[in-house]
Amino acid sequence: MAITLPLEPQEEAELEAIAHAKGLSVEALVREALEGVLAQASEIPADARSGSASGALLVCAMQASPFKEMDLEAARY
Repeated sequence: MAITLPLEPQEEAELEAIAHAKGLSVEALVREALEGVLAQASEIPADARSGSASGALLVCAMQASPFKEMDLEAARY
């Protein structure tokens, strides 16, 4: 699966800076963050992980990520 995530220029720059500081590619940094989210999936109630789950659950899981230096707030339009 490939995921496209539109980022603001400042978000992209921050992501690149964090990856560089950790000696990782941006892809490796995002994969590391995703692995952390998936590892914490057991903390999300099973009924919330059902097929009817929404993007709000993904935002919730990403906000619970141990990678707090990333700004994972959902954009409000």
